[in-house]
Amino acid sequence: MATIREQYERRERDMLSPYAQLAAETKGRQRPAEKCAIRTEYQRDRDKIIHCKSFRRLKHKTQVFIAPQKDHYRTRLTHTLEVSQIARTVARALRLNEDLAEAMSLGHDLGHTPFGHRGERVLDRICTGGFHHYLQSLRVVDVLENGCGLNLTWEVRDGIANHTGACSPSTLEGKILKYADRFAYINHDIDDAIRSGILTADALPADCVETLGARHSARVDTLITDIISHSMGKNDITMSAQVEAAMLKLRGFLFENVYNAPSKTSEEEKAAYIIEQMFFHFVSHPEKLPDEYRALLAHWDKERVVCDYIAGMTDIYAISTYGELFIPRGWTV
Repeated sequence: MATIREQYERRERDMLSPYAQLAAETKGRQRPAEKCAIRTEYQRDRDKIIHCKSFRRLKHKTQVFIAPQKDHYRTRLTHTLEVSQIARTVARALRLNEDLAEAMSLGHDLGHTPFGHRGERVLDRICTGGFHHYLQSLRVVDVLENGCGLNLTWEVRDGIANHTGACSPSTLEGKILKYADRFAYINHDIDDAIRSGILTADALPADCVETLGARHSARVDTLITDIISHSMGKNDITMSAQVEAAMLKLRGFLFENVYNAPSKTSEEEKAAYIIEQMFFHFVSHPEKLPDEYRALLAHWDKERVVCDYIAGMTDIYAISTYGELFIPRGWTV
């Protein structure tokens, strides 16, 4: 009698697009692992990611606004969930592998630093060999979690490693993730920027509003509908020239008016200082690293291990650790 997993795999072969990546045809894992009787390989990867410590820490990592004190600002975790929802919607509509799209979406930012991209830029500047959050996300799932990594499938790892920049994922599900990431952050960052007072709704470029919509939900709907309609039946993931141009213009507007806004950068300078001071401190005193990171020194370069430790911190933990290292405590006796 076929297992539940085998029934799922048969259903994928019968129902999914010929361009979909089937779970039964994965290139496999870095280390041999017995297959689950219930879950496909990509469903299993999704669950591994959801239950790992790095995923839980995303709830206290900056998306755009550092260590937000109010309830409704996005964090790196809520961003990840929005990316996953968008990727799943697109994959389902195109009859691609929704489980694969979900797993790589949930894992794409596991290696992100505290304090958002400012933290990433600082580590990239001061660490020999540089630092990129997408490569760190791959390092998290390959090496750091559980002391030996999560042993994910090749396709999920490929999507995580190639979700941003000029990198090109090998699966259509990975290409969906690249778009879903942009769809999510462009729109929720507008929402948070308006909430913070950095932007007003009528400050958005008029031609972008006309093409994409005036509200968050309308813009997301336009982007999702466009990518589905222009990718249907193709061995590629594409958008219309008009909608993609409007999206990219809106992204450029955010860099100019939100991400690099003076009211944000003043706090980011403080965050950058915290990360820089901790980095040089732990490079000079690796014996002060926690046990699990000291153990890595036998196999990895000291600066890389310090990056592992700092990149894994939440905003709150980074601020607290800096205080313990550099701010004197009052005398209590």
